[in-house]
Amino acid sequence: MTNNSENTLLALLTGAAIGAGIGILYAPDKGTKTRRKIKQKTEETKHEISERISHAKADLTKTVNDKKEEFEQKLDDTISNMSGKAEDIISSLEHKLEELKYKNTHAQKN
Repeated sequence: MTNNSENTLLALLTGAAIGAGIGILYAPDKGTKTRRKIKQKTEETKHEISERISHAKADLTKTVNDKKEEFEQKLDDTISNMSGKAEDIISSLEHKLEELKYKNTHAQKN
């Protein structure tokens, strides 16, 4: 879920909890009944927020793990590519060295 969606949902839950609390406070019930309703609504809201946080944590963990795997794959590909280029450079240098040895041998004979 996107950050804007999560913020909107959290704002709606908070607004609903505040509205329910105000509605309960102004309802014509006894004090004990009002306190029980407030406690119940608080517990429900606390549970909903805990679930949202738990889901957000799970989503974040999944995203981090996916990005980690993607990075490791790209790193492996880059290292493999660089290794191949290093082998090409070494081969080219060895060829040049052989040419220099050959030229040096002919230069000494003259």
